Amino acid sequence: MPSPSDPQLALGLLARTCHGRAATSMRALPFLAFARHIVVDGRVLLRMPGNCGYQQACAGSVVAYGTDNLSSARPGESVWTVQVVGWCEAYEPTAAELELFGPAPARVDGVPFAPVYLSVEPQFGVVHGVDDGPGRRARAAA
Repeated sequence: MPSPSDPQLALGLLARTCHGRAATSMRALPFLAFARHIVVDGRVLLRMPGNCGYQQACAGSVVAYGTDNLSSARPGESVWTVQVVGWCEAYEPTAAELELFGPAPARVDGVPFAPVYLSVEPQFGVVHGVDDGPGRRARAAA
């Protein structure tokens, strides 16, 4: 795998997955929020449930956004994790971007889903890869 600090590789791997976690701080405490994401024009666009209030912690802050293929890697495929870090702000997606997000869930935590959208402008990206090894094959076979 190329250099762990390859931002283009980081965005390319992010584009292979649908969901991840945004990390920021709220009242000086670390905070993780789940999101659906798409990668468009070098930006990571997020869709989050508005009723959870995650957007209040993320918008106007520096956010680390990450995902992985830990549960989806096939036998023989490298396992990777990716993280991008950048400024996050509220965002109004275009009709084409909304289509890329795909259908929204009906409910989150028992409440009708009301989406909010954010944009992360990556300043850098980090990728970590692990080649398939005996432990991975044994786990996959179990």
